[in-house]
Amino acid sequence: MVIRCGWAASASDYAAYHDDEWGRPVRGDDRVYERLTLEAFQSGLSWLTILRKRENFRAAFAGFSIPAVAAFDESDVARLMADPGIVRNRAKIDAAVSNARVALELPGGVSDLVWRYAEEPGTPPGTPADVPAWTAASAALAKELRKHGFRFVGPTTAYALMQAIGLVNDHIADCWVRAEVTALRSEAAAH
Repeated sequence: MVIRCGWAASASDYAAYHDDEWGRPVRGDDRVYERLTLEAFQSGLSWLTILRKRENFRAAFAGFSIPAVAAFDESDVARLMADPGIVRNRAKIDAAVSNARVALELPGGVSDLVWRYAEEPGTPPGTPADVPAWTAASAALAKELRKHGFRFVGPTTAYALMQAIGLVNDHIADCWVRAEVTALRSEAAAH
């Protein structure tokens, strides 16, 4: 029997995301911008909603190419607001476009900025209840992102990003993926 983190058992989409993506190191400005944008869109919603619309988001947001999204104008925003394949929230759409513009001008890039907040491995969570909603590091990351002009990036959203792209390894101790993610994080830290 395969042991997964508890949240991954409620839907096959969650299981696939958990088994193949969650917690594995993600680098590169466009890829980190994509994850940051999706986490911001998730705010107040189920991650499953975003996960099931992810391909639609990728199509609507030019594959999350930072230069392409930074060039979006009001007609693009209107197109996004009319797109039933994504979450049509004007504030979140405006934030995604604004964040691309900020990321485009960010010295060193958004990937390097975010990865400065990678946490050292600690005691693995024994149960889902041991996984925090945010940490001091995620609060600091959110504060720095906002200082640069990013929007929709509070400590909880920043922590979800940190979990998703491997800055922390919150797979529970008995999860079959934990050891793989630990090895990948060690390998990523060496580069």
